Order: sequence, then C-alpha cells, then structure tokens
Amino acid sequence: MSGDAEMIKLYSQRILALASDIPHHTRLSDWDGQATKRSPLCGSTVTVELRLKAGRIAAFGQDVKACALGQASAAVSGAEILGRTEDEVAAARDQLRAMLKSDGPVPDAPFDGFEVLAPAKDYKNRHASILLTLEATLAAFEAARLGAGETLSTAP
Repeated sequence: MSGDAEMIKLYSQRILALASDIPHHTRLSDWDGQATKRSPLCGSTVTVELRLKAGRIAAFGQDVKACALGQASAAVSGAEILGRTEDEVAAARDQLRAMLKSDGPVPDAPFDGFEVLAPAKDYKNRHASILLTLEATLAAFEAARLGAGETLSTAP
C-alpha cells in the first residue's frame, strides 16, 4: 500500500466524524482537578477539568488542540467518561496503550470505541496524541486527590 493510501485509511471518515464532534468541549468553571498534557513530538495539547462525586466523574470539560487522531480519541473518551472512576480510566488508558504499542486487543467496554484508532498502531509518532485525553484525565484525578489544582506535564 502506498504512503498516501495508508494515510487515507488512517484518517477514515469515522475518525474525521469523531474529530468534528468532541463531547464535553466546554471548560468547567468550578472543578476539583485540572491537568494539561502535551505531546512533545507533535505539540498536541489537551486540558481536562473534572468535578468528582463519590470518586466518580460527575462533570467533565476538555480543551483539545490536537491532530484528528487526538481529537477522535478525545471524542471516544468524552462519550464514555461521565460516571467513571480513576481505576476505570487507568484501565482504559493501559488497554489503549497496549492496543497501539503491543498489538493488544481493543479496550474493554465502554471504551471499545477506541477500535476506530487501531490503524494508528503503525504510526508510533501519533500514539502520544491519542493517549493525551486519558493521560490528562488521570492527572486531573491526581490533582483533585492532592488538592494540587492544575498540573502541567508532558505525555510519556
């Protein structure tokens, strides 16, 4: 397959549709934890704010400045993020990372929508952008737990 054909496959209509319809794209004015993650390779940046109730995400806001793959990932995350615990988000992140980097299976439901990003496993330079929203969400959980407010760090 030529390089152009591979890129067309990677940026499928489904990915582009997700990228154009990111849930929870409004920032929260009152949050328990906030975090910003940046991919040093491509410069994609995601800021997440969350409000917690009994250890679960009760409100979620995200500001996504990323490529279409990072935006699609934010859309999949955002569609399923409300009501999730830190452990559930960590499991989704770990499973998504394994899918991309180790040819692992698609993440478990409710995060099985990440299947759309499976073709990106061959594009290592896109992995950090795809993981940003989940990474920022976990950092926001940590900030809320520590009462630390905003955390700024880069993606692994």
